[in-house]
Amino acid sequence: MIDKLKMVAERYDSVSAQLMDPGVVSDQKRYAELMRELKNLGPVVAKYNEYRAAEKGAEEAREVLADQSQDRDFKQLAEDELAESRAVMERCYEELKILLLPKDPDDDKNVIIEIRGGAGGDEAALFAGSLYRMYSMHAEAKRWKAEILNASSTELGGYKEISFSIAGDGAYSRLKFESGVHRVQRVPETESQGRIHTSTVTVAVLPEVEEVEVDINPDDLQIDTFRAGGAGGQHVNKTESAIRITHLPTGLVVECQDERSQHKNKDKAMKILRSRLYEKMLREQNDKIASERKLQVGTGDRSERIRTYNFPQGRMTDHRIGLTLYKLEAIMNGDLDELFDALITFDQAEKLRSSES
Repeated sequence: MIDKLKMVAERYDSVSAQLMDPGVVSDQKRYAELMRELKNLGPVVAKYNEYRAAEKGAEEAREVLADQSQDRDFKQLAEDELAESRAVMERCYEELKILLLPKDPDDDKNVIIEIRGGAGGDEAALFAGSLYRMYSMHAEAKRWKAEILNASSTELGGYKEISFSIAGDGAYSRLKFESGVHRVQRVPETESQGRIHTSTVTVAVLPEVEEVEVDINPDDLQIDTFRAGGAGGQHVNKTESAIRITHLPTGLVVECQDERSQHKNKDKAMKILRSRLYEKMLREQNDKIASERKLQVGTGDRSERIRTYNFPQGRMTDHRIGLTLYKLEAIMNGDLDELFDALITFDQAEKLRSSES
């Protein structure tokens, strides 16, 4: 591993030098690529430098202990220094093993999140709205940008389905474990008997992809226009600005009616379609390495129940990692860092165990 770290440090120095080259600075695409690489290498190099500093401290302490002319008090200080340096080296070594794990190439991407009401009718649609609010508030706290791409609302203020993008540094790396079935247990506002109802909502998290990453043949698309409709059949406008795109080879269908402009709706629909096709491609690749998928935090399958939000008890339980947090109100208001950190840590530990076996 130390040999690999030396290569990483050398690459970091090489990239840093290239970024000072006027020719690279003038090439925006090349400059951006190198900046991303430097950012990814940075934490590894910083931790490696910390390891090397501790290693040097341990070596100096050993030299003092080997010197017979040193007095007892000075040797005691050297023993303390050696013990502390060894502890730092051991900690850094374990952290470096995680930092050197293969990085998900999509981690730096923005995301598209699709939320759909499942079992539970109006209550499921209302909870879909609650989850959209939760993710939006988390994005706001992170200073990420959230934008609705398409929404089908209900008369009670919920959503049959809603698609939205979140743009921000590391958005996909934090949100990618949210795909699956989210179950809610609470007393609906429409429940006169005070009984607890159980409803479900499905969430899909897709990395947002560029046109160059997914090649879509225009001949494979059937594009239909229609009038946008709101809750209860009310027309949002009188022109056929809503767009429905069908990808004929796969049968994927995307609708977008959130904008008044047909052109903007088409752009948003294509953005969703690209991400769905990319996700489909990744899923087919992952099916070929199913054993590896089992070691990750769930499979990302939308049919897999991943979490329960129990309102009477004020708790949220993530079933994949056995985590229960009794701060449901804060979570629903976007306080998701403790949950996301736990999911990432678990996933890293499983990957590390897989790489060592």
